[in-house]
Amino acid sequence: MLSGFCGWLGTFETGAEADAALENMAASLPRRSDDPTTRHARDPVAIAVTGEPSSANLFHDSDYVVALSGRPRWANADLEARAREQGRARVVLDLYRETGADFLKLLRGHFSCIVVDIRGRSLLLAADRMGTEPVYFAHRPGHGIVFGSSATSVRSHPDTASGIDPQAVYYYLYFHAIPSPTAVFTGQQKLLPAQCLTFENGRCRTDFYWQPRFSEDRSGLHGLSEEAKLTLRNAVKRQLSDRPTGAFLSGGVDSSTVAGMMSDLGVRPVKTYSIGFDAAGYDEMDYARTTSKHFDTEQHEYYVTPQDVVSAIPVIAQTYDEPFGNSSAIPVYYCARLAREDGTRVLLAGDGGDELFGGNVRYVKQRVFSLYDAVPPWLRRFLIEPVAFHFPAGERLLPLRKARSYIEQARVPMPERLETYNFLHRAPAADVLHPAFMNKLDLDGPAQMLRETYNRPAGASMLNRMLYLDWKQTLADNDIRKVTRMSRVAGIEVRYPFLDDEVVEFSARVPSKLKIKGNRLRYFFKEAFKDFLPLEVITKPKHGFGLPFGLWMQKPGPLQDIAYDSINAFKAREILNPEYLDRLLYLHQNEHAAYYGEFIWVVMMLELWLQHHPAS
Repeated sequence: MLSGFCGWLGTFETGAEADAALENMAASLPRRSDDPTTRHARDPVAIAVTGEPSSANLFHDSDYVVALSGRPRWANADLEARAREQGRARVVLDLYRETGADFLKLLRGHFSCIVVDIRGRSLLLAADRMGTEPVYFAHRPGHGIVFGSSATSVRSHPDTASGIDPQAVYYYLYFHAIPSPTAVFTGQQKLLPAQCLTFENGRCRTDFYWQPRFSEDRSGLHGLSEEAKLTLRNAVKRQLSDRPTGAFLSGGVDSSTVAGMMSDLGVRPVKTYSIGFDAAGYDEMDYARTTSKHFDTEQHEYYVTPQDVVSAIPVIAQTYDEPFGNSSAIPVYYCARLAREDGTRVLLAGDGGDELFGGNVRYVKQRVFSLYDAVPPWLRRFLIEPVAFHFPAGERLLPLRKARSYIEQARVPMPERLETYNFLHRAPAADVLHPAFMNKLDLDGPAQMLRETYNRPAGASMLNRMLYLDWKQTLADNDIRKVTRMSRVAGIEVRYPFLDDEVVEFSARVPSKLKIKGNRLRYFFKEAFKDFLPLEVITKPKHGFGLPFGLWMQKPGPLQDIAYDSINAFKAREILNPEYLDRLLYLHQNEHAAYYGEFIWVVMMLELWLQHHPAS
């Protein structure tokens, strides 16, 4: 399949200058090392695509050019049959001519696509429902539109700006990645999940071609557990490949389910790959081994060391087209490398299960805070809050201190309350941000972005709004970028069964009260799969795929050196106050290494990314 595409409409005449521009853009596309590039140029359009050259995903005639990336499929058997005979891109064009953008309602899978009307000088760009395939664009009135699957490919066009957007840098510090629709380079944007862009008469218009329909109807619960297993089994089956295929195995519920489904489908042997850490509280290898034994997989393991982290840091800084601050990119990279060295070419990942079926602790916490809204206002104002905040010597009484903390958080509206513990909220903005940088910012930008996504699903419960928000913020903006990009660097294609359209639609039909029951996370999912997964995995406490960077960085050595050197270099950029950065290093060494180490990693990776991607 294609790894990505780039090009423009209406910015160049054909010729040597245009050829050179397209070559530069194509060189910046993300790809596996063995991916070829195919180019097509005809005034006023030029497109380059990377990946397997195939008429199935690239088609052009005298009037149109169509390109698809990723692994698209069609919603019904008739269209799939046509696609096998004529190619997917040709079917896209036929349907586009008949229905316009409505063809996107019939397109499934993980993809991005473009349809260019050469004579009409118009185009349609689209990203898949879960945002697994990024789409960047830059529109300058009078200069046409430039598009690409990476920010750096769009930046490589001579007509686009190459400066760094301060607001995007602020978003990075806030979210630890740059969320759509923002992009790091000035003048660029990227499509949101399930969004399409129409460029016509020199103007851009965006719209959503799909939105989830969350249901709280419990009348159809009979047989829902069996439907869950069948739906996920079919999703895993669709993700299997003719090439050697294995699975990431962290030992959690999701990766264990994927590995188990591969075994259930008759894959022999099921090759599973796991990463461990020689650090207390971070290693879950025992759970991965339990799953491997349960499903009789061929297990492969690697323990990441501090030196591995030092070696991989420059790879991350150079590879990502935008600053990326999720340190678990390191274990993903080494896990994918382990698989590649073993001869595997495709890995199935378990990402998405928590965000579809209610597996994150914060979902329960927010429901506890929301109970305060049900307390009569007069009772809060005249009794509860006066006692909590004005009781003599109340700050020395633990129950009152806890009550104050609860009330302070409960007063914050959703979804801003989800970011109560954000590093940029732990101190006044003026203490954290350098004045020269802060003056360029809309400090309410992150909250506005959260509200726009959280409030989008019509009639959804608070839990489902949080899930939908995480589909974008946690999955599309962060985890998918992490796993896809680092796997690609290692020479691996990664696929996501939990993000299959049918699985996503099924999850939306599971009532909120079954997704989480009381304080039991993923109640429905665990009940549905309790006879399939090992009991130890079903009952294990929630754990992340984190890197013990903060702990390892406490000790003098190369890892501490690269962190300290990066932080000191970052001071000169006038983004964060030098005094705040010094305080951050002090707190890391003297109070909470893991907690403060996370933000040190975020700042360090921003500095190293800026060094590798200087503005011009």
